[in-house]
Amino acid sequence: MSTVRTAVRTAVLETEEHQALRAAVAALGKRYGRDYMTTVIREGSHTRELWAEAAKLGYLGVNLPEEYGGGGGGMAELSIVLEELGAAGSPLLMMIVSPAICGTVIARFGTDEQKRQWLPGLADGTLTMAFGITEPDAGSNSHRITTTARRDGTGPDADWILTGRKVFVSGVDIADATLIVGRTEDARSGKLKPCLFIVPREAEGFGRNQIDMELHAPEKQFELILDDVRLPADALVGDEDAGLLQLFAGLNPERIMTAAFGIGMGRFALGRAVEYARTRQVWKDPIGAHQAIAHPLATAHIDLELSRLMMQKAARLYDDGDDIGAGEAANMAKYAAGEACVKAVDQAVHTLGGNGLTREYGLASLITASRVARIAPVSREMILNYVSHQSLGLPKSY
Repeated sequence: MSTVRTAVRTAVLETEEHQALRAAVAALGKRYGRDYMTTVIREGSHTRELWAEAAKLGYLGVNLPEEYGGGGGGMAELSIVLEELGAAGSPLLMMIVSPAICGTVIARFGTDEQKRQWLPGLADGTLTMAFGITEPDAGSNSHRITTTARRDGTGPDADWILTGRKVFVSGVDIADATLIVGRTEDARSGKLKPCLFIVPREAEGFGRNQIDMELHAPEKQFELILDDVRLPADALVGDEDAGLLQLFAGLNPERIMTAAFGIGMGRFALGRAVEYARTRQVWKDPIGAHQAIAHPLATAHIDLELSRLMMQKAARLYDDGDDIGAGEAANMAKYAAGEACVKAVDQAVHTLGGNGLTREYGLASLITASRVARIAPVSREMILNYVSHQSLGLPKSY
């Protein structure tokens, strides 16, 4: 396990309860570790054992309301869980999707029936939800989404009919339902507006094709085809006229959790590199004594710590109900963590030299995996667009 001291020196920003949560989750992650994850990937299986134990200990639903079996916390707590599991080499990608995005949206905007139906299962791990927003021609640009939802009839009890396609949807094969972002027509303006629908896995007309990925992970990626999928009126989550507000209520947690995913992965890689540099001896001293090795590792450590600070800020703002402030901070945190993760993994592999490419040390596969934090759920270039427009007030080029 890593000798890098990153997990406990956060007393100013984290409560004693947060520090205890970090330590407990780190202990759970250590029992599984990278060997467990690589075995699951090699066998084409899923992280059922770790998911179930994390749920039993209350970690998966730590952000969900207590009245529905959750821990009553927020993104600050849930991001700690994912970061520490990642730092142990066994991150749970579906935590970003199921409790963070879907659980948050349903908890904030769902009907009482939707909350009763989904939140207890999401909290105890017996139910899982996927999230579908990205489209072949629109990416995650909510203004260009072409998946449409129309009423089949009139009145509030009329069914919905969903038609469209989604791509790069994680974990659909293990999810009980998928929260789909579609668009409905505004009766006053005729414009399309985003809305969220719960689509059960076995819904008629709801097809999926697995995407062949070079990325090796337990969670598979899918293309979804919605061919006139009929849904009851109560499949709509929240208010039809508040789609963007509800959508970003899920996207900000997604960015915070992606930052946690990247920070955890970066910490794992850095820990392996530091351990190697302290013990690998080619000349008189270990290679870690040489500044050409030590300084890049120190820089990686600094970048990861700075990323965590922004992630903690974003989580605090979100949990305090400041959606606008959280939007800016969450995007910045995701950007910073993605960059820090890629650089930490690259430097770790380089530190180990040829050993960095062997299966024994478990770093080579992270070269591809670390790019996820840069690319998904929104690219670093789109985050720079967001910051230049929203934070700096610069004009748009599109």
